[in-house]
Amino acid sequence: MILTYNDNRELKNFTNTNSKKDTYLNLLVLRCKDIEKSKEFYEKLKLIFIKEQHGKGPIHYSTSMGNLVIELYPLTQDIMDNTRLGFSINTDDLENYLKDKKIDIDTTYAFNNTVTFVVKDPDGRKVELTSNQTK
Repeated sequence: MILTYNDNRELKNFTNTNSKKDTYLNLLVLRCKDIEKSKEFYEKLKLIFIKEQHGKGPIHYSTSMGNLVIELYPLTQDIMDNTRLGFSINTDDLENYLKDKKIDIDTTYAFNNTVTFVVKDPDGRKVELTSNQTK
């Protein structure tokens, strides 16, 4: 179930019609000013990247999460990126985990009894983090 707004800006329930998984996200490419810094940041979130190059294309990094492939490519133009990401991390104390990894918490909010920590990646993209462990 997803909460969404009706025309009067009141929240209403919305059932995901894609429950058969006819369509799913399988590729996300993030353009990065410094792919080494971005790789280091996302590795702190427990992602493991491999270095790739397709033909004469740029060297980049790739990881997979189930059916989703995430690639970090070098930014070739100075463009504004408002992409917002969210990850659920396997840790029982996410706040201390982030502090131990020296990841600054930008903001925090709670929704449906889950605390979400919002951080920024090296390119300024907001990344929402929750723990997939229940207390």
